[in-house]
Amino acid sequence: MRVALLGLGFMGRTHLTALRSIPGAKLASVFVPEIAQIHAVVQGNLGGEAKPLDLEDAKVYTSIAETLADPSVDAVDICLPTHLHADTAIAALQAGKHVLVEKPMAVDPLSAAEVIEAARKAKRTLMSAHVLRFFPEYRPLREAMRNGDLGQLRMLTLRRSCGAPTWGDWFYDSSKSGGAVLDLLIHDADMALSLLGAPRAIYSTGYRDMRRGIDVVSAHLSYERGPAVVIEGGWHPPKAFPFSMGYTAVFDEATLDFTSLGGGVVLHRDGKPPEALPLAPADPYAEEIRYFLECCAEGREPDLCPPEQSAQAIDVCLRMAEGRLAHH
Repeated sequence: MRVALLGLGFMGRTHLTALRSIPGAKLASVFVPEIAQIHAVVQGNLGGEAKPLDLEDAKVYTSIAETLADPSVDAVDICLPTHLHADTAIAALQAGKHVLVEKPMAVDPLSAAEVIEAARKAKRTLMSAHVLRFFPEYRPLREAMRNGDLGQLRMLTLRRSCGAPTWGDWFYDSSKSGGAVLDLLIHDADMALSLLGAPRAIYSTGYRDMRRGIDVVSAHLSYERGPAVVIEGGWHPPKAFPFSMGYTAVFDEATLDFTSLGGGVVLHRDGKPPEALPLAPADPYAEEIRYFLECCAEGREPDLCPPEQSAQAIDVCLRMAEGRLAHH
């Protein structure tokens, strides 16, 4: 499967490294607005730095149209700024390419619906890159929900925070990025949807001051006869807070707790010492891309990450954002 990668920011480079680790996958080409970006050192919110790239094995385009016109490309991986996702995905689908598009698929539900319709008409595989579904740390939560071994889920808190992005001015334009809710907390909205489906109602509060890089939300998702669900976090002032994510899931028989800042996934049972659960090591980005390419090759829908739920996550996030107390 020959893949064109669109965008070489931090996430694009993360996808590039993952793609090169997948047997049978071939990086056919990359798109960058300017050649100089290939040699840049790029920093992201996951820690570390993405170093200058060796792209001798791939074509380099500075035009999206030329990239999509390449007949040797089977699929495209879109890692561009958020406001470019929908239009680029539609153009790629109309060009006959399978599409993996970074989350969110679009900045609004209507645009996401248009992307899904374009995939249907083109008869090509479409998947939004909701990588949390492929993180090993979230598998114990999924398994507990599926197996019922820990009893009923009574409360789920999903957390995600980081310093505000400093690697692109477009992040601070909510019409382009959607702010922290659509850029960051959409991971947790998507996880809630994958576990429990759509909420009946959403109540939220928070604060936004984009000049300072503050964009934080605490949202309560209400389910009829379901557990209490809280999604909280967002952007802190730039470089003032490390990236962190985690969850606490309270079941009848035990509590699962995870924080990315250390300790892994811990199972707490009454009368027993805390148990650190063993996790199979995996690169979630490689797992995500491998799964997408398998769906492309087999001509099947990406049931592990359905586009309809990805579009639904956008709607949930926008509803979460509506309740913030202050806007600047």
